[in-house]
Amino acid sequence: MNERIVILGGGESGVGAAMLARQKGYEVFLSDGGNLASDRRRTLKSQKIDFEEGGHSEELLLNASLVVKSPGIPDSAPLVQKLVGNNIPVISEIEFAYRFIDKAKVIAITGTNGKTTTSLLAHHLLKTAGYKVALGGNVGRSLARLVAEGGYHYYVVEVSSFQLDGIDNFRPDVAVLLNITPDHLDRYEYNFDKYVTSKFRIIENLTNEQVFIYCADSAPVTEEISRRKIEASMFAMSASNNNKLSAYLKDEHLIFNFQYKHDAAEFQIPVSEISLIGKHNMVNSMAAVLSALCMEVPMEMVLKGLKNFKNAPHRLEFVKEIDGAAYINDSKATNVDSVYYALDGVKGDIIWIAGGIDKGNDYTQIEKLVKKKVKGLICMGKDNRALTSYFGSKLNKIAEVDSVKKAIDQAHEWAEEGDVVLLSPACASFDLFSNYEDRGDKFKRAVNKLAKTLKAKEA
Repeated sequence: MNERIVILGGGESGVGAAMLARQKGYEVFLSDGGNLASDRRRTLKSQKIDFEEGGHSEELLLNASLVVKSPGIPDSAPLVQKLVGNNIPVISEIEFAYRFIDKAKVIAITGTNGKTTTSLLAHHLLKTAGYKVALGGNVGRSLARLVAEGGYHYYVVEVSSFQLDGIDNFRPDVAVLLNITPDHLDRYEYNFDKYVTSKFRIIENLTNEQVFIYCADSAPVTEEISRRKIEASMFAMSASNNNKLSAYLKDEHLIFNFQYKHDAAEFQIPVSEISLIGKHNMVNSMAAVLSALCMEVPMEMVLKGLKNFKNAPHRLEFVKEIDGAAYINDSKATNVDSVYYALDGVKGDIIWIAGGIDKGNDYTQIEKLVKKKVKGLICMGKDNRALTSYFGSKLNKIAEVDSVKKAIDQAHEWAEEGDVVLLSPACASFDLFSNYEDRGDKFKRAVNKLAKTLKAKEA
């Protein structure tokens, strides 16, 4: 095979694409503008894949038959523009990987929020049923690496708008679109409509043989659907009571009522049987259940999987109960939308721990919820002015702290039986922490240390 494939970017996506291209007999060259991680460098060397790092050699790139671009590199980058100008096809890694998927089924999941949880749960439901299923894309390993690995009959793929921007033929058997809210707009010329169009690329190749699952609660999603002619079988879902939809929430039950192929299904699942917390996670659960049922996962396996599923850390993660109050780690909530879902989904009066690097947040959308459910706000950050100035006149209790320990001590002082102490920051973590994981881990350690100290005092 004489075709020469150039891989732009040496992250997980790029290295996976390089491995797959090499396996399929292409001449492969990987180019990264920065420095490669040592493990990826070792992988490329072990696979005998030529590469460069610390810059791009244009002459080596411009003689490519095809370029596979990592999602972190924008289409507007001068090098990408030059490749396109030279009529060299530039595609994403998921598009490249998809070209080598033969009979395996693909579930692709996107959305501004919730896609990781939904992908993890859908994968878990299929795995619970004994399916040979792989999880990848924007979470875990790249789709290309999984395809190169082989042996899978199903792929659950979390896909971002950046990955969808580079598709031509990518056609999942089940496409899930959870929601669309403004995000990553710097990549889309600060034009929300362009971001919406990018997300909707997940369905652009679907025919009446495929399924499109979407959330009817997201206005940008339903508005865009109304403007399109969609051939795929469509299943709509909602966190409210709407019996016209395929899945909805009513009286603490997930209600399903839909027809797929020639089979009609009508059943309900008690919320108490689901391990996830929050209304938004009920929609994520509906999406995962519908995806699994489209893959003919038996209902008993769906129920079993829903009950024993453990979400990724830092996403409404229950940590411990202390003196009758629940402590929940939602450190991944770095924007106001995510905090809305947390406040809305948690039951009980809330001691809310928030703060960090404010990204120009608009708190008006959560003001009513905060007034209704939050009994105290603990601002944890180096500069809390945005939070204190907005909520100072709206809440009776506000404290400012500069460490997790101080936040937990204050929360414990305020909390009563039945309350929830919720870390849901609405902000980036880099003022006091390395990242949101570091923030969440330190929160969990502080909670567990408090519980241990209190227990020792009782002894």
